[in-house]
Amino acid sequence: MPTILNKYYPVRKIIFFLGEGVLIFSTFLLVYIGFSGWQIFLIELVQDIIRAATVTVVFQLSLYFFDLYDLRKPGSTTDTAIRMMQSFGVGCIVLGLLYYVFPSLIISSQIFWCCYVIICASLLLWRSLYYLVIEKKLFSREIVVIGTGETAEKIYRELQENDDSGFSLLAFIASSTSCFPPTSIPVLPDLNTLETRNLSHRVERIVVALDDRRGTMPITDLLHFKLQKNIIEDGISFYEGLTGKILIEKVNPAWLIFSQGFDSGKATLFTKRCIDLVLAITGLLISLPISALTALLIKLESPGPVFYMQERVCERGKTFKVIKFRSMRNDAEKTGAVWASQNDSRVTKVGNFIRKVRIDEIPQMLNVLKGEMSFVGPRPERPVFVDQLTKVIPYYALRHSAKPGITGWAQICYPYGASEEDALRKLEYDLYYIKNQSIFMDLLIIFRTIKTVLFQVGSR
Repeated sequence: MPTILNKYYPVRKIIFFLGEGVLIFSTFLLVYIGFSGWQIFLIELVQDIIRAATVTVVFQLSLYFFDLYDLRKPGSTTDTAIRMMQSFGVGCIVLGLLYYVFPSLIISSQIFWCCYVIICASLLLWRSLYYLVIEKKLFSREIVVIGTGETAEKIYRELQENDDSGFSLLAFIASSTSCFPPTSIPVLPDLNTLETRNLSHRVERIVVALDDRRGTMPITDLLHFKLQKNIIEDGISFYEGLTGKILIEKVNPAWLIFSQGFDSGKATLFTKRCIDLVLAITGLLISLPISALTALLIKLESPGPVFYMQERVCERGKTFKVIKFRSMRNDAEKTGAVWASQNDSRVTKVGNFIRKVRIDEIPQMLNVLKGEMSFVGPRPERPVFVDQLTKVIPYYALRHSAKPGITGWAQICYPYGASEEDALRKLEYDLYYIKNQSIFMDLLIIFRTIKTVLFQVGSR
């Protein structure tokens, strides 16, 4: 199965996405031919292709921003139709702005609305077919999981919660009673039982998810299946590719040492720094009017400074002063440091708004210019919480091997954390980012952050 940034992406999902693009693009071209005829179409071929490509990109981006490519739990056809109309409505507004700036891209109303109706109908049909594929688990890779402990249960739960993972669980292999009840999945005593039940030909991958391997690894059986061209994979590595996070509670030092990753080169770090400088300077200049208005509103609402400077931990465990717009009362921590919480009474009205739309984080671009932060990286935490979390969470200090970021993989994948449990869950994503860090991943995170900000997800 293809992997991007060490995360699995089913071939059927890639085909689904590309298929929608082809449907939108080809619909516009075919309607053009129908209205103008072949001769005129061939004369304006290049211009028509550019117009169709523009609509395709805008419409697919709109579908993405409305979470219509998140098919872990597909909705009903009615729900899909409603959300599709909403996304295409936003797409039409974006196209209107593009047409104002680039008049040469304008499509006649007759052609556009004819295409619009056909696209809506064809995409609903296309998605209904794909939902059927997901429901019937067609083109899924069948896997066998060795073990029924905590690691195996984590994998099972992820597969249950993600219908579009591209994997289906064929059986568990365990010599003892299962620690959790997989209701419809058989538990077999050993790998040889797959052959006696005529199941071995269906196995595409064997995942070794034993919590304790001492004296329990079926080495001979695994070698036999390996020679039969089956993929044998470690449970923690499979979980990483399945979820985009690392199973911290079950990771041992040997896995961290010998696994691929954690090797960002000097060229990557130099390019990352250049991107940080460009984005920070551009961002500060563009946001000047918003920053000035925010500063005025903060001063008008409550006494105290406009900016809030707080000590945080950065790369290699050093500390620095993070700069943010003040969103709480000036005496918010007169009794000491506490975790943030939902509906925090210390947050002002202006603070509540600027937190939701992430305006409070604009001044952190000054930290980026100073080299204390990057645009993308783990969220910088306070020293008092770092000391506390390092004692109770394994490998927590590893997150300080990279510069902290204004945004990051954990920030876009997990809601804002306000407890030790949340810190553990976010560390799973932070270590995945550090392990697979690249310029492409940074750009992907920035792109997804824009979506998060627009829909106000995860702010507190």
